[in-house]
Amino acid sequence: MFKADTIAMTALLALLTAFGPVATDMYVPSMPDIGRLLVANTSAVQLTLSAYLVGFAVGQIIYGPISDHYGRKPVLLTALVLFCVASLACAAAPNIEALIAARAVQALGGSGAIVLARAIVRDLYTGERAGRELSRMGAIMSFAPVLAPLIGGIVQAWFGWRANFIIIVAVGMATIVITWRSLPETLSHRPVAPIAIIGAIRSSATIAGNRVFWANLGIVALSYAGLFAWISGSPFVLQNLYGLSAFEFSVAFATACIGSLVSAALAASLVMRIGMDRVIGIGTCALAAGGLAMIASLACGLPPVISFVLAMALYNAGLMFAMPQAIACAMMPFPDRAGAASSLIGFVQQVSAAALGAFVGHMLGQSAWPLAGTLAATGSLALALWAGSRGLRGDGIYVKTIKPGVQVAPFDGDIRRCDAYAAGSDIATLPSV
Repeated sequence: MFKADTIAMTALLALLTAFGPVATDMYVPSMPDIGRLLVANTSAVQLTLSAYLVGFAVGQIIYGPISDHYGRKPVLLTALVLFCVASLACAAAPNIEALIAARAVQALGGSGAIVLARAIVRDLYTGERAGRELSRMGAIMSFAPVLAPLIGGIVQAWFGWRANFIIIVAVGMATIVITWRSLPETLSHRPVAPIAIIGAIRSSATIAGNRVFWANLGIVALSYAGLFAWISGSPFVLQNLYGLSAFEFSVAFATACIGSLVSAALAASLVMRIGMDRVIGIGTCALAAGGLAMIASLACGLPPVISFVLAMALYNAGLMFAMPQAIACAMMPFPDRAGAASSLIGFVQQVSAAALGAFVGHMLGQSAWPLAGTLAATGSLALALWAGSRGLRGDGIYVKTIKPGVQVAPFDGDIRRCDAYAAGSDIATLPSV
C-alpha cells in the first residue's frame, strides 16, 4: 500500500486527476476528422466536449457525498469501471449522437477519479501542505496534456480516431489494477446513519454559503473555462483556418502545454515559501497576460500559429499557478466535508467550462477572434477577482498543531474574524501576521 508524503502516492493521485486531460486531449487532433467521417458539423463535434463536461459536472456532485459515507476506494473503483466501459462505447460509436451520449457516460466515470483524488488530498493534508501536494500532482499531471495530443495525433494519422479511445480503455484498466492493489482507504471517520438527501443538500448549502469558497472557486472556474475554450476552439482554428494537419496541430497543442509543465513544478516549491495567495496572484497575472497577448497578436497581424501557441503557453502557465492553490483554499474551511466541497467545486468548474466551450464552438466561423476574446476575458476577470477579493480571503495562512481535545471555534472561511478552526481534527488555521 502506498503511504502519504511519498512519490508513489503523489504519482497515483496525479494519474487519477489526469483522466480528464487524457480522455479529452488524445482525441482533440481527431475532431475535424470525426466531423468528416460521422457527417457532423463543427457545433455537433464540439458537443462531444460539452457533453463530457456536463457529465463530469453531474458525476462530481454524486461522488463526493457518497465517498464521504462509504469510503474513497470502493467508490473510486466503481467510477473507473464505468469509465472503461463507456470508453469502449465511444470507440464503437456509429454516429455523432452515439458518440456524444457515450462521452457523457464516460465523463460520469472519469469525474469520480478527480473528485476522489482531491478528497484524498484533503484527507491526508491540510493548509500549505495540501496546496503543495496539489501542485506536485499538477506537475506530474501536466505531462498528460503535452503527451496526450502528440500520441493522439500519431494514432489519428496511423489508425484513425477510434484507436484513441481503445488506448484510453487500456490506461483505465491499468489504473484499476494499481488502485485496487496499492491505494489505502484514507477516510478515517464515516457517518453511522445512512445517506440522507436532505443532509447532503444542507451540507452543500453550508459550503455554498461561504464567501471565501466562492471567491476561490470563481478563480478556478474562470481559468478552467478559458482552458476549455482553447481545447474546443483550437482544432478548428489551427486546422481549418490556418491549415495545420492533425499531427502538426498535436505538436502545436502540446507545445502550448509546456507552460503548464514548467509552472506546475515551480508552484510546488513557491507555495511553501510565499504562500498560496501570492502564487494565485502570479497565476492570474499570467492568465490575463496570455489572453491579452492572443488579442494583440490578432490585432497586429503576427504569425497566427506561433503567436497563438506562445500566448496559450503563458495562459497555461498561469493556470497551473492559480488553479491548484485556489482549489486548496476553497476546500480548506471544510475538513469534515471534503468530498462534498470537492464535488461542488467540480460541478461549477465543469458547467462553466461546458457553457463557454459551447459558446466558442457556436461562434467560430472564419475568424479566430471569438477564441482570443474569450481567453482575454477569462484571464482578465480571474485577475480582477483575485485582486478584489484579497481583503475577504486574507493575505495568507499558516498551519499550527493544537492539543487533541481542545475546544476551538469553528472556522467559517473568513480568516479576518476567526481565531482557529478544528472541526473535530487536531489542525488549526490562523491568520498570518
